[in-house]
Amino acid sequence: MFGRKNEEIRINPEAVDTLIGKGTEIKGTIRATGVLRIEGRIEGELESTGDIIIAETGVVNAQLKARNAVIAGEVNGNVFLSGKLEIKSSGRVLGDLKVEGLTVEDGAFFEGRCEMNR
Repeated sequence: MFGRKNEEIRINPEAVDTLIGKGTEIKGTIRATGVLRIEGRIEGELESTGDIIIAETGVVNAQLKARNAVIAGEVNGNVFLSGKLEIKSSGRVLGDLKVEGLTVEDGAFFEGRCEMNR
């Protein structure tokens, strides 16, 4: 929909620094550095100086701040990125976005406002 296929965010899944595994639920504030992968559930606030990957099983009910993000799961909350956001075909985002770049795959769901950083 937006963006070009050759401009996908390239995050090496083997370079994940922190993993919130499937079946794990966390309520509160999470601050991380490096690549953060979420397969479980988060409620509260999520902040990383690096990149965030939300897997298909991941559910985030929080404000999200990071460099880049790839969402294949569900995010309910506002997303603030200094870089790019990629919403995969299985992804659902309900909230406002403030990002530098946006890619939305066919089949993805997004409801909210989008503001592009310059």
